[in-house]
Amino acid sequence: MKKGWQTKRLSELYKIGSSKRVLQSQWKTEGVPFYRGREVTRLAADGFVDNELFISEEHFAELSQEYGVPKTGDIVITAIGTIGNSHVVRSADRFYFKDASVLWMKRTAEVSSEFVNLWLKSPAFFDQLDRGNGATVDTLTIQKLQSVEIAVPPLAEQQRIVGLMDEAFEGLATAKANAQKNIQNARALFESHLQSVFTQRGPGWVENKLKSITTKIGSGATPRGGGESYKDVGISLIRSLNVHDLGFKYAKLAFLDDAQADELSNVEVYSRDVLLNITGASVARCAIVPDDVLPARVNQHVSIIRPVAEKLDAAFLHYLLISKPYKDQLLKTGEEGGSTRQAITKAQIQEFTVEYPATLKEQKSIVAKLDAMLAETQRLARLYERKLAALEALKKSLLHQAFSGEL
Repeated sequence: MKKGWQTKRLSELYKIGSSKRVLQSQWKTEGVPFYRGREVTRLAADGFVDNELFISEEHFAELSQEYGVPKTGDIVITAIGTIGNSHVVRSADRFYFKDASVLWMKRTAEVSSEFVNLWLKSPAFFDQLDRGNGATVDTLTIQKLQSVEIAVPPLAEQQRIVGLMDEAFEGLATAKANAQKNIQNARALFESHLQSVFTQRGPGWVENKLKSITTKIGSGATPRGGGESYKDVGISLIRSLNVHDLGFKYAKLAFLDDAQADELSNVEVYSRDVLLNITGASVARCAIVPDDVLPARVNQHVSIIRPVAEKLDAAFLHYLLISKPYKDQLLKTGEEGGSTRQAITKAQIQEFTVEYPATLKEQKSIVAKLDAMLAETQRLARLYERKLAALEALKKSLLHQAFSGEL
């Protein structure tokens, strides 16, 4: 440890506890903001929150008089679920918070809460929490937080470190925002071009219902035994969580044994089949079956659309269905019937009308251009995602240096 630094338990610097319980029946739609873990998380990340829960001014005054309320220099920190998101109470802050899910650190010593707050975001803090548990801690207790140790330099050094880190983090935040914006711009450019393909059609396009240009439209089923009967290896079972517009997701791919697959032989998936999610929150998501998951089946939340090869290119149909004009139509179709759960029926897919170039040559030409543009979009996205990862690694490195006395 660097000379002049002292090891302190957090309980020597703060009185650590929680709030007085506020019943859900006491929540209001206006008054003094009332924060749960999710609001404190947003405060920790953004410094502000669009709050939706409140308590009355009278209730806040009672709590303030009898139990106290968060004051400047105190720290609130999330304690359940996503733990360790902390916020230093500012002079302009005026709020109360939910017991148990948020812990309250009331400053009792001459220490910079901004310095401590930075340390609470460092690997050193989380390493202590996880040590001896064999797994990541998902609940932060008062006792655990009290026992955590922090290396504390003299106050002037704390303030110097905070100043350096604030300046560095401001630069990192700007760089991250620019990288995220560049990712959004790349994707928006592709989506805009994709939309233009299907809204600014040239001559030679024809119109048909899908039932006229497909050999199969239909969803699958869940084998006997349901999800608990899935295997670790075997014949692939494609579910809605695998179907994404710009790429098949291999994570959580389920598998069936031969007997289970035989039950679903009528919903066997072939190479270049187009898959469409037909129920739930992911309704209208669409993907092409990749060859490396075959042989495969689909469950009841996914429909197989198999184009007539001589009339409609599968990749072209996929791009068509994920373009905004057709996606909007599919979503509107899924809302018909007044059900609270979006769903697209086999009959609706069969009657779904699409426009496309009459020749396969033009369809494939459009696909080739879209493939190239998508590949470049994804290359740029990966580039900026690597930059974001590097910026996050740099942030952790700076925090490590700050709390090991290397700044």
